[in-house]
Amino acid sequence: MLELKGVKLKYGYVEALKGIDMHVKEHQITALLGANGAGKSTTLRAVSCLNRIEKGEITFLDQIVHRLQPSEIVHKGIVHCPEGRKLFPFLTVQENLLAGAYTLKDRNQIRSLQENVFTLFPILKDRRKQMAGTLSGGEQQMLAIGRALMAAPKILMLDEPSLGLAPKIVEQIFDTLVTLREEGTTIFLVEQNANAALHIADYAYILEVGKVVLEGEGNALLKNENVKKKYLGG
Repeated sequence: MLELKGVKLKYGYVEALKGIDMHVKEHQITALLGANGAGKSTTLRAVSCLNRIEKGEITFLDQIVHRLQPSEIVHKGIVHCPEGRKLFPFLTVQENLLAGAYTLKDRNQIRSLQENVFTLFPILKDRRKQMAGTLSGGEQQMLAIGRALMAAPKILMLDEPSLGLAPKIVEQIFDTLVTLREEGTTIFLVEQNANAALHIADYAYILEVGKVVLEGEGNALLKNENVKKKYLGG
């Protein structure tokens, strides 16, 4: 569905991505793991065309997309939920959700998407008239994911959705990702919480300083001794 071939990207003289190859399959959760500075967020920003690649190719549904504008990427169905949530703090929960649907024209579709978000995250329905900036961290993360879902993504890219959250909320967020996969959403997940990510991922890539050093099915990587020592604390 989404493919990166030989992708290189620089920040000035620093090569952040050093010719990476990845393939995100439809209706699966693909995880991208690694330490801080490995190039995980940069990979998502490259797909979203927020940072331009220097070499290589990014295709989505067999179409080259790395030359498009970020707004065109969203219209293609590639939706990026960034690290840090990036909500509109002085807008209500409902206004934030509607902002996510800016590419859509069908009011019935927008209403249906909103109801689906409220089904996934009932607390957001209770808080729909509340300012986003007054929500708890977990509620803000739910809203960030909900806002991304309002764009009717063909592929949902999530950057560190568990960051800074209590374990119980992390479990709830990851359960929601499994539900979304079961409903047919393709997910490209960037995570530092390797253990949680590998437990739900169909396939995973591990980045180190801009290079893919390991890849495989989530269950297989959970049992890999190198992964255990380096990323799972065992």
